[in-house]
Amino acid sequence: MISRLATSFALAAGLGRTMTAALRATAPGGRRRWERTNHAGRTVDLYAGPATALAAAVAAARVRPAAGLAVLAAGACGAYDDIAGAGDPRRGFRAHLTALRHGEITSGAVKLFGIGAAGLLAGSLLKERPADKVLAGVVIAGAAHAVNLVDVRPGRAACAVLALAAPGMLRRAPGAELAAAATGTAAAVLPDDLGERTMLGDTGAHALGATLGTAAVLCNGRTGLAAHAAAVVAAAVYGDRVSRWAAAAW
Repeated sequence: MISRLATSFALAAGLGRTMTAALRATAPGGRRRWERTNHAGRTVDLYAGPATALAAAVAAARVRPAAGLAVLAAGACGAYDDIAGAGDPRRGFRAHLTALRHGEITSGAVKLFGIGAAGLLAGSLLKERPADKVLAGVVIAGAAHAVNLVDVRPGRAACAVLALAAPGMLRRAPGAELAAAATGTAAAVLPDDLGERTMLGDTGAHALGATLGTAAVLCNGRTGLAAHAAAVVAAAVYGDRVSRWAAAAW
């Protein structure tokens, strides 16, 4: 079992670092396309976002194809928001749903429904009973959103994933292997993220969250799923407070 955890960790971490280096060396579309200004006014790159998403998706798919699908979809929806919503100041469910009620389809709304649909699809493939399928979908989509909520300062999202995934590695396979994949991916991006050389963006944060969510789904039965679902729903409801707490955490 230890060797399987080590393989998942090493695969995710190795792919994450390799893909980040490859993107940084080639800068598809030009370097300006990959540059953003962070909270402190420093210029950082976005290479870690797609690299993290792809690495996590590959490592997750090795354990469960449905998990890889959920991670890849979450990363793709996040990438769409990173590009299409780059200049949109609106944040949170309420803002995007309000815009939708007024007939405007924002990139955030596309992301919300896209990740939700992917989570439900993955949940239906990972669990057998109808109620468990729904709860699993909520956990996967909710975890993707929750990790994005704390990605408000360097290293917050990666550290949150490391802390939350670690207990999962003590559980039985294959949930433990997915937890190891989440840990490896987060560990790979953490040095550059903390050093303010790169940022995850929605692409990387949502993918990391979906990896964490699929690990929780496979580590838990009905009671555990219900508890995790309640936690991620609460995080969504109090999203602004969660983001403020994460920003002030250290």
